[in-house]
Amino acid sequence: MYRALNFNAGPAALPEEVLKEAEKNLLNFSNTGMGIMELSHRSKEYQSVHDQAITLLRKLLAIPDDYEVLFIQGGASLQFSMVPMNLLGKDQEAHYILSGSWSEKALKEADKIGKTVISASSKDQKYRFIPAYNQNDIPDNAAYLHITSNNTIYGTQWKTFPSNKKTPLVADMSSDILSRPLGVEQFDLIYAGAQKNLGPSGVTVVIIRKELLQRSSEKLPAMLNYNTFANNNSLYNTPPTLAIYLLSLVLEWADKKGGLQQIEKANEKKAKMLYDVIDESEGFYIGHAHEDSRSLMNVTFNLQNEDLSREFLHQAKEAGFVGLGGHRSIGGCRASIYNAVPEQHVEKLAAFMKAFKNNS
Repeated sequence: MYRALNFNAGPAALPEEVLKEAEKNLLNFSNTGMGIMELSHRSKEYQSVHDQAITLLRKLLAIPDDYEVLFIQGGASLQFSMVPMNLLGKDQEAHYILSGSWSEKALKEADKIGKTVISASSKDQKYRFIPAYNQNDIPDNAAYLHITSNNTIYGTQWKTFPSNKKTPLVADMSSDILSRPLGVEQFDLIYAGAQKNLGPSGVTVVIIRKELLQRSSEKLPAMLNYNTFANNNSLYNTPPTLAIYLLSLVLEWADKKGGLQQIEKANEKKAKMLYDVIDESEGFYIGHAHEDSRSLMNVTFNLQNEDLSREFLHQAKEAGFVGLGGHRSIGGCRASIYNAVPEQHVEKLAAFMKAFKNNS
């Protein structure tokens, strides 16, 4: 069966094994005579899928017992609002480190809820690097510090994280969760839209330290209160059952791969192939991100002029590559190489890039 050379930024590639397993169960899941999306979310068959997804997330990410794992809809974009609605007190400030468009959007939504402060930003340098910050500048009563761990548009990624000993640390990990080992205890709240590394669009994973749930006001609408999900195992209303099923299959796939240490090695190998082509091209390809901030998930680059970039993208499309255009806000080129993108596909892209340079 033909499979596209898919480098889309999201929704992104899913493991072929996962798609085949889902296809096998599409019409008759667990001998119920129904597809998973037809089952009642109160049924024991669906409950086993739901609980398995949570169990595997806890295993793969080594999530401590004092954290809740929640499944919420609305994508990371809803979390831009839910985080300050639940965590930002009346007389507190929420601090944001700006490293790209998504952290800007998170800040914009928080501004509508309460007082915010920009603790650091690399915007004036076109978000080419993760900005330096001084944690001593954050007051003791700050509600939280918010970061975006990987920046899909600009191709930058945090390598080490701020301490959360003084201020609760909140991270949008939509585009690099499950890509490397992670000390969850470094964070107080992690949220991630699934459509990069976790599964299809439609479900958002929230991992929150239980003691933070005390901050959520009872005056919040039920579906905007983290306690609603925590107190009901994310089954207060009908969850996105098909998306959670596919999430559970992706987690099983990651577990069989050897967990996050093996996945990280594979991701480093794939990223190195493309960055080596860029670095060895004598300026033909121009990487956007500074070397010490380069993302393992999104490799962003330009060519020497717009005409050449257009020709590169045209020829890449003709060769079967999908999703290599940069984000509409900055243009250029971008290869998103999430967990499910096969190494062989990255090898083909590296070879194409070399051939395009040699023939230009």
